[in-house]
Amino acid sequence: MTPLAGPVDRAARRLSNAAATRAACAPVRDLLGAEDVGVGYQVQELLVAERLRAGQTRVGRKIGLTNPKVQHQLGVDQPDFGVLLDAMAWPQNQPVDLDRLLQPKIEAEIAFVLKADLDHEGVTEADVLAATDHVLAALEIVDSRVADWDISIVDTVADNASCGLFVLGSEPVAPASLDLAAVSMTLRQDGELVSSGTGADCLGNPVTAVAWLANTARAYGAPLRAGEVVLSGALGPMVPVRPGARYDAELVGIGSVGVAFSAAPVPPGASG
Repeated sequence: MTPLAGPVDRAARRLSNAAATRAACAPVRDLLGAEDVGVGYQVQELLVAERLRAGQTRVGRKIGLTNPKVQHQLGVDQPDFGVLLDAMAWPQNQPVDLDRLLQPKIEAEIAFVLKADLDHEGVTEADVLAATDHVLAALEIVDSRVADWDISIVDTVADNASCGLFVLGSEPVAPASLDLAAVSMTLRQDGELVSSGTGADCLGNPVTAVAWLANTARAYGAPLRAGEVVLSGALGPMVPVRPGARYDAELVGIGSVGVAFSAAPVPPGASG
């Protein structure tokens, strides 16, 4: 047993209990420290394994903290990644039940759907484009089990990169037909503009972000595989979800995607 086995296990239990009880918890950096990202990924691996044992299936990855404005919002200075599971996929035509979430925010992204593995050393942007079957407009509903989003980079990595749910558009586009850095995005809440940006706001280019993910995930022993969906990172600032609202994103050249939310959730322990 490594010296960190105890803290890693306790951090995983804290986050798992928060998700199960829908009661946000304290940050886990008191157990792990605030700077050792590798330890955060150890916790993430335990939490994902728990959900896989419960019958969920891995369907892809998400890249977080690629947009400088989002980094500033959360007080971090580097990207991270998390694991997407089938239970996180949400259809456009079904309102999201806020009882599934704790403190959700929403952001618009470009999703890459892979047709080939990206498991070799030194993956480049050209490799990413060659391995991508198509791209889609996407919404990521990020969520944190840590109270008040009081997170360091280690807290969010441990919490599976603050994964919540994701929604994919229905208009596949070949990436070779687009300059993904130039794609412009608008996100509207009930018709009102609440966020905007371009592909260049995502590590300079969403393709660069996916190359970063491929190399980083391989280094952690979990390379990207054919068939996976990759959420490449926010194109604009994330927005707190308002109960009962609808959000629609338009990504020029790629398409649109939208989702609505139910009214406010019932607090844990309240009677109906």
